[in-house]
Amino acid sequence: MDGDLGRFLRSRRARIRPEDAGLPAHGRRRVSGLRREEVALLAGMSAEYYIRLEQERVGNVSDEVLDAVARVLRLDGTERAHLRRLLRPPDDRRAPLGHVRPGVRMLLDAADSMPAFVIGPRMDVLAWNALAEAINGFSGMPEGERNMARQTFLKARARSLYRDWATVAAETISYLRLYAGRHPDDPLLGPLVADLSADPDFARMWEEHRVAEKTFGVKLLHHPELGDLDFAYETLALPGDPELLVIMYTADPASPTGRVLARLREAREPGVQEAAAG
Repeated sequence: MDGDLGRFLRSRRARIRPEDAGLPAHGRRRVSGLRREEVALLAGMSAEYYIRLEQERVGNVSDEVLDAVARVLRLDGTERAHLRRLLRPPDDRRAPLGHVRPGVRMLLDAADSMPAFVIGPRMDVLAWNALAEAINGFSGMPEGERNMARQTFLKARARSLYRDWATVAAETISYLRLYAGRHPDDPLLGPLVADLSADPDFARMWEEHRVAEKTFGVKLLHHPELGDLDFAYETLALPGDPELLVIMYTADPASPTGRVLARLREAREPGVQEAAAG
């Protein structure tokens, strides 16, 4: 991921209009957003130093400099942490293994009133319960394609399954970018990104360098058999396995989606399924 620091900083300053930073906007500008010299001025450092920072030619950057740059570029908490990781990679840069503990599988089994599944490193789907199978059809996906990013960008069904596909796509890329900053040496990440880049939408959005945690939100689906489904979702990080996330879809029992889930529970035996070990 050589050059990610510079590309991240350039993408963040490109989104800030000079007038929003208290600078005059008149005159012809060759770049969108703030110039490097303007970031340096607002952050209280020399233009030469900031240029070397974007070119990744500085070491031992102080917390004061990081905070100043983050303030000028209006980075949120997730973006600030991402910037620090790009400048100060963790000592242990091994890729996580992504194994699902038996207790986690029991947790999915117990959550039989809602679709629930586990994603691991690189957004691979590792385990799921019966309702998640009914909604997403994980068991019907080839093992190498059982990945939320691959399904979102490389499978045509995703564009009709997600009524808000553009939002899902942006969230997927933002989380994958965040993972890339945490695990830049993951040997499987580069091939995944290369495969996904065959999709023009992915290639364009990947270069925007947006980062975001996967937390909570809304999933609006159009299921080919069940019709429109409106879910809220919650993401739970597992203690001891921070790269494993439990995703739970929820719906008001009295809502149309809640009634669909009730019918599915009556028709299906509960049970947890798990991806085969690769």
